[in-house]
Amino acid sequence: MTHVEIVFWITAVVAIASAFLCITRRSPVASALWLVSTMFALAVMFLLLDAHFIAAMQVLVYAGAIMVLFLFVIMLLNVGRASSSDMVGWVGRLVMAAIAVVLAAELWVLSRAGPSADVRLGAESVSQLAAEQGAVGMIGESLFRVFLVPFEITSVLLLAAIVGAVVLAKRRL
Repeated sequence: MTHVEIVFWITAVVAIASAFLCITRRSPVASALWLVSTMFALAVMFLLLDAHFIAAMQVLVYAGAIMVLFLFVIMLLNVGRASSSDMVGWVGRLVMAAIAVVLAAELWVLSRAGPSADVRLGAESVSQLAAEQGAVGMIGESLFRVFLVPFEITSVLLLAAIVGAVVLAKRRL
């Protein structure tokens, strides 16, 4: 096992544990801080893949700006601990368990399937494309040509989150 594989497995465990702690904490601030830990672990994984630009953006945008925004909204709304009336009953827990089983089954099926054509692209091809356009150019071209619809859906989702935060803050004021 190489050093890169050891670092990968350590950061994978850290990312999974941090994500689990993020969704199981009752305090929104603690959840946000565990999410920051998850984002840093993912940035290390991007560094292992030689995607330095994406790793830097992961830290700057997600662990930095987005988390500051989350913490600002949490503090603005003065969200405290969840009361017993907010807790999910047995039906909600059953639904969450079913979703977790479906997602685990999906991950198992995907891990057993062969790599797609995008994954089988040789290292020479990727390095040749990076030399022609640069890594940032490759990201931009794929983002606005291949993944245009998911990019736009993400922008609409972020807009809806901003509008929701403004509406919640407006009710409190």
